[in-house]
Amino acid sequence: MRTIDRGVPVATPLGDITVIELDSWMAAPSTGAILADLGARVIKVEPPGGDPMRYTSRKPKSDHDFQDYDFQFDVDNRGKESIQIDLNKPGGIELLQKLCTAADVFMCNLLKSRQEKYALEPAKLLKLNPRLVHATLTGYGTTGPDAWRPGYDVTAFFGRSGLYDAMREGADGLVPQARPAQGDHVTGLAFVSAILAALRLAEKTGEGQVVETSLYESAVWTQATDYSVTAVDHEPVRKRARHEMLAPTSNRYPCGDGRWVVFNMPEAKSWPPFCKALGLERWLEDERFIDASSRYRHMEELTAGVDDALQSKGRDEWGVIFDKAGLIWGPVLGLHEVPDDEQAKAINLFPVLEDEAIGEYATVGIPMRFANADVGPKSRSPQLGEHTSEVLSSFGLTDEEISDLREQQVVI
Repeated sequence: MRTIDRGVPVATPLGDITVIELDSWMAAPSTGAILADLGARVIKVEPPGGDPMRYTSRKPKSDHDFQDYDFQFDVDNRGKESIQIDLNKPGGIELLQKLCTAADVFMCNLLKSRQEKYALEPAKLLKLNPRLVHATLTGYGTTGPDAWRPGYDVTAFFGRSGLYDAMREGADGLVPQARPAQGDHVTGLAFVSAILAALRLAEKTGEGQVVETSLYESAVWTQATDYSVTAVDHEPVRKRARHEMLAPTSNRYPCGDGRWVVFNMPEAKSWPPFCKALGLERWLEDERFIDASSRYRHMEELTAGVDDALQSKGRDEWGVIFDKAGLIWGPVLGLHEVPDDEQAKAINLFPVLEDEAIGEYATVGIPMRFANADVGPKSRSPQLGEHTSEVLSSFGLTDEEISDLREQQVVI
C-alpha cells in the first residue's frame, strides 16, 4: 500500500497480478508499462543484448546529468523488472516456462514460429498453467492471408488501415508522417483492455484465456466513425482541404504569430458569435455568407477572409477573445509546449519520477486516473538483467541454482 496526497492509504488495482513479458520495441512493452502503473509485477524477459529498443532513441537536448539516459525506452518499460534468459541455451525454455507456471499473464509479440520454437504457444503454456492469460500482439492478426505478417505502426496501423490516406490534405495531398509509436501506444491500450477482461474471465471461470490484438485492427477501430459507413457502401471517404470544409466553424486557421487554432462548433448557432469575435460582423449581412449553403459555395474566399482577420493577433491573444465569446476552440500546441500547459499540470499529465542515479525527471502519465487507488509510474525502467537474481529467487530458485544457470549462460 502507498499513500496519495490526501493521506488515505490505497491499494494498487493490479497489486496481486504477475505478468511475464517477452517482447520488444514499443507496442507490447507499452502495455506492460500501463500494467505496471496499475500495480502489476511485470517481469521483462530479455535476450542476450536486450530489447533492441534500448539505446536507439533520441537523447534530450540538455546538459543535465541524465543526458545519456534513454527516456524513450523508459516510458514503455518503467516500473518493470528485467531478467536476461538465453532461450537458445539448454534449460532456457524450461526456466521461462517455470516463471509462467506461477504467473497470471504471459504477454508477447512473438511470431507464431518463434512461439512454437520456444514452446510458448498457448496450448503448451496453458497445459502448464491452466489459469494463465496468454496474450499476443501482432501486426495484422493470427488468421487470414497475412496472419503473423511482421508490421510496425507505420505500415500496419497507419498505412494499411487507411488512416494515412484519410488524413491527406485534400484528395491528392501528401501522405502525412506519423510521430513515433502513435499507433503502438493506441494498440497498447487495446491490449491492456483485452488482458484485463481476460483476467476477470479467468477469475470467474477458473480457466485460462487466450487473447490477442493487432496494430491493424486497433487502427480500424480508431476510424470506426468513418468505417461505420464505408463498410456498408465501400466508397472512398472525402479528404477535404481547408477551403473545402463543410462549415467555417469546423476548421483550422493560422494566427498572426504563425501559430494555429482549430474550431469545432455547430454552424447554425455559432456563426454569429464566430463572426463577432473575429470582427467580421459585416459578414452576417453579406449575401455570400447568408446561410450554410451560401457559405459552403464560397468556402474558399471565406477561409481566406478568416485567415486575414486572424493575422492581427497572436494565438494566445485570440484565445482570450474566443473564450469570452464562448467559442469551442483549441490551440494547436507544439509538442514542446504541452508539458508547460496549465491543464496538463492540473491533471498531472507529466508525473515526476525520482531515481537515485539520475535524479528527478518527468515522464508521461497513462490516460486514466483513480480517486482511491495508487496508479502511476512507480520507478524508472530497469537496466538490462538488473533483477535476474532477485526474480529467480522469488520464484523459488536457490542461490546455487542461480549460480549454475549463470555458469551455463542460461541467464546473464
